[in-house]
Amino acid sequence: MSDAGAPAHSSPPIGVIANPPFVRLPDPTVHFRQRAQRFALLSQGHDLEPYLRFMAGLAEAQHQCQSDLPEPEMPTAEVRERARGFAMPPLDRGNFTADQALEVTFDRLFALAAGIEMPAQARLALEQVSRLDAAGRVALADDVLAGATAADGLAERVYVAAALQVHVARLATRLDAKRLVPVGEGACPCCGSAPVSSLVVDWTGAHNTRFCACWLCATLWHVVRVKCTLCGSTKGITYHEIEAGPGAGLVRAETCESCGSYAKILLQHADPALDPVADDVATLGLDLLVRDAGYRRGAVNPYLVGY
Repeated sequence: MSDAGAPAHSSPPIGVIANPPFVRLPDPTVHFRQRAQRFALLSQGHDLEPYLRFMAGLAEAQHQCQSDLPEPEMPTAEVRERARGFAMPPLDRGNFTADQALEVTFDRLFALAAGIEMPAQARLALEQVSRLDAAGRVALADDVLAGATAADGLAERVYVAAALQVHVARLATRLDAKRLVPVGEGACPCCGSAPVSSLVVDWTGAHNTRFCACWLCATLWHVVRVKCTLCGSTKGITYHEIEAGPGAGLVRAETCESCGSYAKILLQHADPALDPVADDVATLGLDLLVRDAGYRRGAVNPYLVGY
């Protein structure tokens, strides 16, 4: 592992002024298919190939399960405006309730996941979570949203997290991006969840700017560079990278001396195919090295819980 300077900065093309939007809402109709393709590409020759292939299959199941799902129950306009007035996320993951759309999402995703090649332990977990009643699934969903890391039910929570990602992304895409406001450091303006990683992008009008990616609803929100995405500190920020192997030159760990944590930053402006979840999983080696250096992981990825 080597220390690196701040991610390479380049000026916008001549005549172009970077004016990034505050948020970019997800498009779940294409989001999970693209992630599946990225996982499949990353799996080739990777030390984690079986797991990355499993994740490719799960992301594809997330995509396919959306066909003709019931409309999710959105918070009322009054609730959304009240949340805006108090700088709170309009989707309250701390007050989680399951509607018909989520129940159908669970059923479809679990059925599709049965067709994925996986180890016997993962299949047993899938069978167990598929047999749970609605209350049991909601209890596991509450664990996922609370960030539970206990070994009990760890594998089952992977499938529940995948269903929640589909459901909450469908809710987020129905919000009005212009009505969203910052809700605190390290918190998604849609649902209040933590980032999984951040991206330096090369979008038209947002050249070389950075966005955090929500692990749950896949919303992207603008965050300035050289700043801890978790606590907001601009002091003691250092970048670490692995000189060879997965993510070399494209994925860095951004460590913060103020809070002692780290999150990854992906240089998507150098490779637009980088995915905030898939490339986070594929660069697990970087996590292990940064953790050994004394930093704790502050970003959330339900597919890396336990590492």
